[in-house]
Amino acid sequence: MAVVIVTLPFVRSQASWRDIDFVGSFFLSAGLVPLLIALSITRDHAWGSWQVVSLLVLAVVMLAAFIWEETRAKEPIVPLHLFKNSTFAISMLVGFLTAFGMFGTIIFVPLIFQGVLGVSVTNSGLLITPMMVGLITASVITGQLMTRIKYYRFIGTAGVALMIAGMFLLTTVTVSSQQFEVTRDLVVVGLGLGATFPLYLTVLQSALPRRYLGVASSQIQFWRNVGGTVSTAIMGSILARLLPDKISGQIDSLRLPAAVAGRFKSFSGGTGGGSPQQIFDPAKLAQTRAGLPSTLQPVFDQVMHAVRIGLSQALHDLFLYSALVLVLALVATVFLKEVPLRRAERGAGAGLGEPPPVALETEEEVA
Repeated sequence: MAVVIVTLPFVRSQASWRDIDFVGSFFLSAGLVPLLIALSITRDHAWGSWQVVSLLVLAVVMLAAFIWEETRAKEPIVPLHLFKNSTFAISMLVGFLTAFGMFGTIIFVPLIFQGVLGVSVTNSGLLITPMMVGLITASVITGQLMTRIKYYRFIGTAGVALMIAGMFLLTTVTVSSQQFEVTRDLVVVGLGLGATFPLYLTVLQSALPRRYLGVASSQIQFWRNVGGTVSTAIMGSILARLLPDKISGQIDSLRLPAAVAGRFKSFSGGTGGGSPQQIFDPAKLAQTRAGLPSTLQPVFDQVMHAVRIGLSQALHDLFLYSALVLVLALVATVFLKEVPLRRAERGAGAGLGEPPPVALETEEEVA
């Protein structure tokens, strides 16, 4: 913080709080919040229930009002006219779909380590770290490559293809998989994601007039956040619906006597409600096992093995759905137009508070 305060140059701005689109912010929040709540409660409410339907109707009305407001606002949160620029539209679509396909699923990766492989909470966090190494590495390489090759849009295509490959590898994880296999799969996903981050941001800033540089950065992050948030709600709902059936099927395959099976009802969606956090709570598991007669403790171990298999099957479906969404992103990347990349140079007049001159400006303007 101290370094930022000391080194960050002060740039005067003519903007004021009156330029903030408060009305648009209200409509956007009033639309996204009920949408996310509706998607989240589908794990224990039917899609046709009045709670879900009423929330979805409210979300549609508020988001429609948001779009109407953005056409009137002086400084809109989402400048809708920018979507007339094909590069902007494709970048937003790819950002939304990649976030939808990746962030909404990666959040459940700890369940692989903790639930399927039986890794501790601390170690599961450490095993996810290599994905960030892959992301950073690919980001650096992409930044160097895109200025050196003509058809740089295919870097994004290759990146999304890597993400799809990583998701497909994650669908193959079972209770017999090794920790390094999952870590390898996450590195592949990270490499793919890292290739898309700098590419679309740089292209977007080069495709728009200079006055929209800040808007370009904020918009791509906005749509990534929306995609990840919506996906988390949807994927969480899907997992909550899949998990009890998958676990029940595996426990039933053990053919336990009814009296014995009743003791483990919570694992198959009874009092535990199919919640992974409750099912794989170490303290609860230890307490449950200790409270069983010694003759039933081996049965408990068999049931837990069946539960882990059920979880791996549910996560298999989840990663598969994410891969399908990423296929849509893969198709979208092909339609990105290569524009001359903006190159900043320090020169005369490029002093404090002034943007440096641009060597290459795009001819494509926003209507």
